Amino acid sequence: MSEVHVSLGERSYSIDIGSGNLGRLGEKIAKIAPQVSGVFVVSNQTVFDLYGATVLRSLNAAQLPRCSHFLIPDGEAHKSWETLYGILSAMLEAKLDRKAVLVALGGGVVGDIAGMAASLYQRGIDFVQVPTTLLAQVDSSVGGKVAVNHPLGKNMLGAFYQPRAVLIDTDTLRSLPAREVSAGLAEVAKYGLIGDLEFIAWLERNTEKLRALDSAALVHAVEVSCNAKAKIVAGDEREQGNRAVLNFGHTFAHAIEAGLGYGAWLHGEAVGAGMIAATKLSRRYGSVSDADVRRVQNLVGALGSPTHMPALGARKYWDLMALDKKNESGKTTFILLEKLGQAKVAKGVPFKDVEALLP
Repeated sequence: MSEVHVSLGERSYSIDIGSGNLGRLGEKIAKIAPQVSGVFVVSNQTVFDLYGATVLRSLNAAQLPRCSHFLIPDGEAHKSWETLYGILSAMLEAKLDRKAVLVALGGGVVGDIAGMAASLYQRGIDFVQVPTTLLAQVDSSVGGKVAVNHPLGKNMLGAFYQPRAVLIDTDTLRSLPAREVSAGLAEVAKYGLIGDLEFIAWLERNTEKLRALDSAALVHAVEVSCNAKAKIVAGDEREQGNRAVLNFGHTFAHAIEAGLGYGAWLHGEAVGAGMIAATKLSRRYGSVSDADVRRVQNLVGALGSPTHMPALGARKYWDLMALDKKNESGKTTFILLEKLGQAKVAKGVPFKDVEALLP
């Protein structure tokens, strides 16, 4: 067991990391919300079939009142306004009040959309993130970004709404397909590339262990990633400054996801290819070397993610990038590398500088 603290004043919370944490969910909710009036679990059928019984047993063992659940369709394509409306309708039908706690049990899609529902219901109720994928454990469950997608752009409809707690059970990673593991590892690599040169070297030495789901290696990777994100979020909760560096590779990645159709590539796969493209753009500006580009490409490939962006056409990519949330006054913003292990925000990057990188 380990604990990472996200320091945000009265909105502070802990990230509990360890084996068997699903069985401690009821105890955790009783501790953070002693006056809880009901618990509403949002999940999908795949995850609930695996872990729903354990979660419900834990809630009942803690004698929490009025525990119920609602299942949404699986996949990024369903992170939509229609699915959100379905969750909110079910919450109303369950007659939840403002002291209810919503539990997001699943990957990034479940966490994002359930958190959005919590932020809207009666102008905001408590929610707990219980991420079951590596990608969600190291990224989307931490930091309070909640959202749904729009056909014109990923996560364009959302809010900053912090959970009351994040409960990470590393045992859930054993049920993941290899592709899901690799997608999560791409986001893990991001934390090294933007801020921790030693972590890059550790990842290079431990790629095989991580892909083989070695328990010690996974716990270390999750803990380092959560610590890195927690520190950045604590200093810039609403992404007015340095938090933007967490989007390294994401300008390219979100364009890939929107251009191919949500779900064709996993988010982490798109981030892996996007980080390589962002490193190449950094090289164009002279801040990294050819050797650095090869190192990033080799790491992403060794972790199992795609190393080349799909061919959508340069103009289509650029049009999709114009919808990125980091853009200001019509100027496209990218996160680049100042050097390997240090990221920066680059505003107003012109099309001519990116065009050659876009297949």
